[in-house]
Amino acid sequence: MLDIKAIRENAEAIKERLATRGGEAHLLIDEVLRCDEARRAAETEKQQLQSQRKQISKQIGMLRSKGEDSSAIEAEVKAIGEKIKALDVDSETAGTRQTELLLNIPNLPHDGCPVGADEDSNPEIRVWGEKPAVENAKDHLEIATELGLIDFEAAARITGSGFALYRGKGARLERALISFLLDTQTEEHGYEELNVPHIIRRECMEGTGQLPKFEDDMYGIEENSMFLAPTAEVPVTNIYRETLLQQDQLPVKLTAHTPCFRREAGSAGRDNKGIIRTHQFDKVELVQIVNPAESAAVLEELTGHAEAILQKLGLHYRVIELCTGDIGFSAERTYDIEVWAPGQGKYLEVSSCSNFGDYQARRMRLRYKDEDGKNQFCHTLNGSGTALPRLYVALLEQYQQADGSVKIPEALVPYFRAEEIR
Repeated sequence: MLDIKAIRENAEAIKERLATRGGEAHLLIDEVLRCDEARRAAETEKQQLQSQRKQISKQIGMLRSKGEDSSAIEAEVKAIGEKIKALDVDSETAGTRQTELLLNIPNLPHDGCPVGADEDSNPEIRVWGEKPAVENAKDHLEIATELGLIDFEAAARITGSGFALYRGKGARLERALISFLLDTQTEEHGYEELNVPHIIRRECMEGTGQLPKFEDDMYGIEENSMFLAPTAEVPVTNIYRETLLQQDQLPVKLTAHTPCFRREAGSAGRDNKGIIRTHQFDKVELVQIVNPAESAAVLEELTGHAEAILQKLGLHYRVIELCTGDIGFSAERTYDIEVWAPGQGKYLEVSSCSNFGDYQARRMRLRYKDEDGKNQFCHTLNGSGTALPRLYVALLEQYQQADGSVKIPEALVPYFRAEEIR
């Protein structure tokens, strides 16, 4: 969340930066300040009354020692006590509302984040490779159906629409991709592999910013006190919630494969064809926890780690930077990696790499002790390394052959144990 001290000192500048995101979040800043003022005023008055009560209470003992009546002073002390209780309620009410507001205010876009209203203002940063020449390109749905890789009808009978069941070589291809992704990130880029729980406490979802903003998109259980993991970002980053790290422990570099569960409540009318957008999908996530001075450079590094996957697989892609009106709720700066899907005739986002600054760390109370012995908030970053469905789509569509088979990229052959699917 945003730093309340920074809001007090730079309210107008913060409102201006929030306004570049669009929406009305910047309008909440004034209410945050009103709550903060009310809370602090109640705390100040409470402290004054506590001091007053302490002084008056001394008089009670003195009067009693002299055998004199202390009832009037006792009544005054009792009245002060009632005022203190009322101020406790006022302070708690204002503080609760202030926290609620701060949890619903997105991160400030980085100064270098391009200003724009929506995805049409996202600049292209770079392109890798060339679009493959695929004549009469089939889409992944047709390819997967003809080769018996994915069974959507069976998935619908088991669960419903928006789910996929991989069969035979289709299931093996997904397993091969997961192993390839994890091995690349652990063996070549130095990430520690984790196997994390897939059910997550509510406060962990709040810590990384999925809640309360996106609760309708999540799968909640036990009266929404727990949630199915929407991304490995949540359990992996929250490993260090309420933790004080030492400076020499940074950077922390973690990776994990998890299934991800999302209702996609706000995606009606969007492209839901095949496995491009499903309610359950697999993903390998990259997370770094770093010294604030290094986070800008680490964003470039982490994005490169995600790009390396597509380069090893020989898949044409491009990198764009998200503008202020398109950037995610918790992010201050984001690069999206979009892989080319000839059967769709367009690019598909396969990874989103973000620097969150100290926004998540404040929500999780994740700090480190700097060289001066002071406790500071860490910076957190993450990115998909990568999401499986769209990687799967791009692989099928870019490597489809004229005879109906699909060639397996050389880097993946040792994992798939075959050079083609037919």
